[in-house]
Amino acid sequence: MYRDLREVYWWSSMKKGIAEFVAKCLNCQQVKVKHQRSGGMAQKIDLPEWKSEMINMDFIRGLPWSRRQHYSIWVIVDRMTKLTHFLPVKTTHST
Repeated sequence: MYRDLREVYWWSSMKKGIAEFVAKCLNCQQVKVKHQRSGGMAQKIDLPEWKSEMINMDFIRGLPWSRRQHYSIWVIVDRMTKLTHFLPVKTTHST
């Protein structure tokens, strides 16, 4: 409330006066600030039923050939454990 009012109005001990008004005002006490977290129990986190629900995979292609004739990398990301695997592979399919 102080931030909104200070753009338009100003008086001596303005911040203190606003704090006293808000402390006495019933409506001001019931309104929550937008960035404030709501009180109560923590929200339930949904756990995956299968291990593969939280895994993303992709290929990085078009790299220079390695000594073992690999020119692609298979990227596997496990979002649940935050593990990432980079596997050099030979790709024989274009899709």
